[in-house]
This record gives sequence, C-alpha cells and structure tokens, in this order.
Amino acid sequence: MSTQFQGVIPPVITPRHADGSIDVQSLKNVTKHLIDGGVSGLFVLGSSGEVPYLSNEERELVVTIIAEANAGAVPLIVGANEQTTNRVIEEARKVVDLGADAIVVTSMYYAIGNVAETETHFRSIHEAIDKPIFAYDVPVRTHFKLPTDLLVRLGRDGVIAGVKDSSGDDVSFRQLLLAAKDIPNFDIFTGHEVVVDGALLGGAQGVVPGLGNVDPAGYRRLFDAAQAGDWAAAAREQDRLADVFEIVYTPGGRVSGGAAGLGAFKTALQVMGIIESNTMSSPMLSLNESETAAIREILERNGLV
Repeated sequence: MSTQFQGVIPPVITPRHADGSIDVQSLKNVTKHLIDGGVSGLFVLGSSGEVPYLSNEERELVVTIIAEANAGAVPLIVGANEQTTNRVIEEARKVVDLGADAIVVTSMYYAIGNVAETETHFRSIHEAIDKPIFAYDVPVRTHFKLPTDLLVRLGRDGVIAGVKDSSGDDVSFRQLLLAAKDIPNFDIFTGHEVVVDGALLGGAQGVVPGLGNVDPAGYRRLFDAAQAGDWAAAAREQDRLADVFEIVYTPGGRVSGGAAGLGAFKTALQVMGIIESNTMSSPMLSLNESETAAIREILERNGLV
C-alpha cells in the first residue's frame, strides 16, 4: 500500500536558556542530533515541544530555526495547536508559510464539542489548508477521544493523511489499524515509546516518540529491523529503549504532569552535551541535581554518554 510518511518522527523539544528565553543554538544542535540519528521527519510544535507554553513569537521562532537547520533534509510536520477551528486555520497558515510540509491538528479543546462538530472541524481545516493533515488523538489534553469510525471516514474522504495516536488505548489503536489498512496514503503513528515493535507488527507506519529526542538512532534501528522482518532484533532494541525510558520515572513527587517526562528528556540531552540547560517553560519546574544524576546513570548503562 502506498504511503506518504513513515518511520521515526520525533516531537522536537524546545530548549530554553536558564533565563527562560529560547536557546537557538541548542535547538539547532537538537535538530542536527535528530537528523544524524536517521529520523524520517521532525514533528515541530507538539506536546514535547511545550507548545501550550510558547508565545506566538516563540512558536514562529522555533519553526523558523528548525526549518533552517533541517534545510530540507526531512519533512517537517508542524502542530497547529489552537482551541477552535478558525484559530487552527490561522495557525496552520502561519506554519505552512514558515515551511511546514504537513500539519498536525487535535480536536477542539476548551470549547465543548461533539462528534459532528469535530468532523466539521477537520473538514473545514482541510478545505482551508493545502497540506496533508494528521489528526492528533490525545484525549489526556483535549478530553475527547477521536472515534475510530470518524478517523476512518475522514481518511477515506482524503480529509486527513493519517493519525498520530497518543490516546494510550491500545485496543482502539489496533482497531484503527485494521479498519484503515486498505486506505492508500493513510499513515498511522504511535506515540508510545515502549510498545513500538508491537505497533509496527500490527501495521503502523511509524512512531512519534518523545524519547526519540534522546536516542533517535535507537528508534531508527528498531524501525529498520521491523521493516526487514527481524522482529527479534526489533524486540531487543525496544527492550533497550524501554530501559532508557526509565529516565522519566526519576523525578520525585515535586515534579508531576508534563514536567516529569519532558524534564527528563531535556535533562538527558543536557547530560549528553546537546543542549545547554534543562530549563522548563514556566511554571513547570526543572529537574534538580539528584534527578540529573539518576538520569546520567541510566544513560551510561545504555551507552548514551
């Protein structure tokens, strides 16, 4: 079956200086690290990029810097993150002008919608934007689970080019893979870092792993092994990546929510010498020295420092 997008497309983190400003050089370093690691694309302005915390000016800066550093090496898939349809369209037009090859769109949030309104939401964006659109199923943030039948209908009608699934619902994910397997140019990605081998075995086209910021080459090896049908090798690489993922459990009780995982990714990249600071967007707390030491130990045993 034909496909437009596949492989490893990490959601790029957004480094900040200790004073909270965007760290342009570190962002360039991360982009190079990902491309050198063999990624298939870059997902910009996603949850791992701390997009809800970025000002409009910061969003434009991040897309611009990544587009320049990428220099056309891989496709840029950029989040158009806003609450309602017209705001999404406005944001999508901005990121397309800045170099997006495709956009990622959630259901509406804050606004209370239903299935019919959500369908209108996606169809309206498709009519306004001449780029592939990925539906981002992330109910932990939108409080709305995108129904499988809606996603399949939108895919068959060419409204969406695929789905980035971060629902945490493995049953509905498998149901989506089965229901959509005959739709050409419809690409389904898992956002789960530790079950990628299973997702690929089930027919997913790729993965959008936050942990891919830390170890893009590992996810590339996993994907290549799966493509070759070497599922034992894929499982071994997945097991190693699952151990690397232990970095997200090092923060203590004072850090919770998004700051735990994203803080761990940033701290790991700081330990690896790729970014200058592990500073989080306010009001999230950055990880401390003891947490950094625990993360370093995990990276060392996995050959990443």
